[in-house]
Amino acid sequence: QVQLVESGGGLVQPGGSLRLSCVASGFTFSRYDMNWYRQAPGKKRELVATITSTGGSTNYADSVKGRFTISRDNAKNTVSLQMNSLKPEDTAVYYCMYWNLLNYWGQGTQVTVSS
Repeated sequence: QVQLVESGGGLVQPGGSLRLSCVASGFTFSRYDMNWYRQAPGKKRELVATITSTGGSTNYADSVKGRFTISRDNAKNTVSLQMNSLKPEDTAVYYCMYWNLLNYWGQGTQVTVSS
């Protein structure tokens, strides 16, 4: 059974940092690209960052380029999202996701950026 479990969210002031983690199980993690999405209240879920199966390539939404870094550790079945210089508009529920004929999602972790 596929499981994606996110952690690391919380309340942070503007300009602060958080590191999100997603631990995967139930599939061969090292074979799949992994993604972070986010959904703010009243908005559509949007793709934040993607990392290829080997970690050799990454892509980011324009809104987070230069501030967020996605990484993975295939030995630990973990994908992470380092978020720096956080802004109030980064407030959202952040989800780990991968695709294998179906979309598989974690339960999400709340990130709130507020003073």
